[in-house]
Amino acid sequence: MTHTTPLIFDGHNDVLSRLARHAGQGAADIFAASGEGAIDVARARQGGFAGGFFAVWIPSPGDPLDEDDEMTQPSYDLPLPAPIPSDRALPVALRQVSILLELERAGLVTVIRSTADLRRAMDTGTMAAILHMEGAEAIGADLHALDVFHAAGLRSLGPVWSRPTIFGDGVPFRFPATPDIGPGLSDHGRQLIRRCNALRIMIDLSHLNAAGFWDVARLSDAPLVATHSNAHAVTPHARNLTDDQLRAIADSGGMVGLNFATAFLRADGRMVPDVPFDQMLRHLDHLMGILGEDGVGLGSDYDGAVVPQQIADVSMLPRLRAAMQDHGYGPDLIAKICHGNWLQVLDRTWG
Repeated sequence: MTHTTPLIFDGHNDVLSRLARHAGQGAADIFAASGEGAIDVARARQGGFAGGFFAVWIPSPGDPLDEDDEMTQPSYDLPLPAPIPSDRALPVALRQVSILLELERAGLVTVIRSTADLRRAMDTGTMAAILHMEGAEAIGADLHALDVFHAAGLRSLGPVWSRPTIFGDGVPFRFPATPDIGPGLSDHGRQLIRRCNALRIMIDLSHLNAAGFWDVARLSDAPLVATHSNAHAVTPHARNLTDDQLRAIADSGGMVGLNFATAFLRADGRMVPDVPFDQMLRHLDHLMGILGEDGVGLGSDYDGAVVPQQIADVSMLPRLRAAMQDHGYGPDLIAKICHGNWLQVLDRTWG
């Protein structure tokens, strides 16, 4: 093992919404080697970053930096943003999907529709991109848009971000707090879960409140997966998963991707970049203590959150591999965490 291998396949990024903020500038040119944000092709090669779940996310009105400022406080309770209707969300989602397809046409990524596609991309060195939705605002109650997005490559979906939808309620950004806040899935939400199962779209439990989580656990016939969440026992944030939730994920053969967002890592819940690797490893150790070595991966939240300063972008990921090695993780375990477990859970989910 070198510190640029094994390759890292990541459970969550917000590159598409970052690129969508650029008006009149080609997304492919920015993504090739801009040095902007946390991920581009040039820095991915430096860090051994093979790709990940590329999220379509609909921003709420207002400045998200205001939320980050509030989350630097010793405690906070941010209200859930207002719902966004599907007719307003759909054009935003289509813009972000079109950006991903532009990146693929430029030869910068391969849109992944199967684990065979993923393995091939990793073997050939092309960045792999799973089209993911972080919140289903762009999908109406009739679910017709879900079929269209699936045809475009959608293979992973979170019914909610931290905001209500017609399908269910997200968990607010609250510290200290448990995720047991608000009602479970609506009738529309239960229909969405069944349709995702039928299409073999992976269901992402990150951002769901506890009641919604348990509804999915009862309804879904697929492994339970949280693409970017951490351990509530280590950091008692509403966005993190309790041990009971982790045990349910383990029982289903699912997994959790470690979120790099610092508010969900730090014991004090503050969204500031000063987080030592020891704290990240404390979460990994706790997650593996319940999920086992086959149940944990990485889910960085790059380009969507404040992350530890020593891994501020993907070129710095060799430092994380080195920290795992120094912590005593062997090469086989590091390979599982870096990408192997994602491949296995996607095999079990997509078939």
